Amino acid sequence: MSSIRVRIAPSPTGPLHVGTARTALFNYLFAKHFGGTFVLRIEDTDLERSDKKYEKDIFDGLKWLGIEADESPERGGSHGPYRQSERIKTYKKHIQTLLTEGKAFYCFHSENELAEEKEKLLAAKRPPIHICEYRSLDPEEARILTETKSDFIIRFKTPSGRKIEFQDLIREKVSFDSELLGDFSIAKRANVPLYNFAVVVDDEEMDISHVIRGEDHISNTPKQLLLIEALGFRTPQYAHIPMILGTDRSKLSKRHNATSVNEYREMGYLPETLFNFLALLGWNSGTDKELFTKEELIKEFSLEKVQKSGAIFDIQKLDWMNGEYIRKKSLPELVELSKPFLNGNQETKFPKGNLVSNDYIKKIIALEQPRLKKLSEIGERTEYFFRAPQYEKDLLRWKNMSDEEITASLDKSINILSNLESHNVHLNARTRVKMNISKETLEETFLKEIGEGDKGRILWPLRAALTGQKASPGPFEIMEILGIKKAMKRIKTAKDKIK
Repeated sequence: MSSIRVRIAPSPTGPLHVGTARTALFNYLFAKHFGGTFVLRIEDTDLERSDKKYEKDIFDGLKWLGIEADESPERGGSHGPYRQSERIKTYKKHIQTLLTEGKAFYCFHSENELAEEKEKLLAAKRPPIHICEYRSLDPEEARILTETKSDFIIRFKTPSGRKIEFQDLIREKVSFDSELLGDFSIAKRANVPLYNFAVVVDDEEMDISHVIRGEDHISNTPKQLLLIEALGFRTPQYAHIPMILGTDRSKLSKRHNATSVNEYREMGYLPETLFNFLALLGWNSGTDKELFTKEELIKEFSLEKVQKSGAIFDIQKLDWMNGEYIRKKSLPELVELSKPFLNGNQETKFPKGNLVSNDYIKKIIALEQPRLKKLSEIGERTEYFFRAPQYEKDLLRWKNMSDEEITASLDKSINILSNLESHNVHLNARTRVKMNISKETLEETFLKEIGEGDKGRILWPLRAALTGQKASPGPFEIMEILGIKKAMKRIKTAKDKIK
């Protein structure tokens, strides 16, 4: 199947939607599985809504995900141009062919007339389809009217009494009655094609063998098949993949979760996570395996394993998966990925302007790596490493401890740390090798000094004083990174809060 050519054709009228990205991914995996070609083209004939910034968002989003097009506006190719706005002459030629052969015609109904007709049909509980009275107008008379009227469109002359059938690679046999289509519009002018017409011409001119797209396009397929037949084009194979749904099984929207690829990027999801997650929205390998590399997905992917029912976008599963990919990262790689999300490190500086060492950041990331679900969490979770924490004094209270008991607890921590610091200074002076106090030493010393009983009475106020958070890693790991002097300063600040 080396002649396989598939495409994704987004409109640059908004940010790259995760649904569009999933469709692009299925096309990409299918093409790569069979050694075929994946084409990216831009449907930008809607000049009022199309915007170059959204075109760039499409390019950047797919590139970030790792969905690389073989042919595109950026890469070029032998079947270009790959923007509809640059293909007007081609559309005009084929529209003229349909008009000349009497398969298309000019419709001179105003928008108001069409709206009134639709309203009446709906009121009568009839399908709002338009069988146009101008379909039988003499071609010469129609030509004259185009010179005197400005409000007209071009429609396809839909044949009556036809059953239009096609074999969908996912949904099997699908059929429509031509009476339910009406005389549908194909262009506003000879040089302003509409979707169903332009997509048919583009797929033919670009030798597209398989059209893999969302199930919301099923209703467009009979119109496109009639146009393919009328123009004498080859018929591609169709595969309509399931819609992405929210947890309430309605169409995915912003009320469920973020919907654009860039939003997930900014929230700290990894591209390989989203690549893997989107591949499982409507496709299943037939096993319990959920974490796949790109190469594994290319090898395993097939349309036979694509489901018919809607695919639920489960944000909790995405978070879990992202955490798994974060833990697979090497520490140096994760450090670089995390830097943009570190609150105190936008310019790798402490608030007072002191430079933050890469080694310091590495220790922080190593501490949080086992707990992270997404990179955006790193800022809030580690803010106390970059600036003194702000909190209410009651956070220091373990169970029903009194203020005096909290103060005594903090004093005990200060004494333990002071003794450790003094011992460490003497040790460093003797060995002439500067060494930080390890978390193992800190833990061993504290637990020995605390002895039996409720350890929370010492460790809770200590950890709260260090972080100002209800939940965080343990105090020993934190003090190893902060250093003893900074830890004692924070404990003394906590004592002042109690006073």
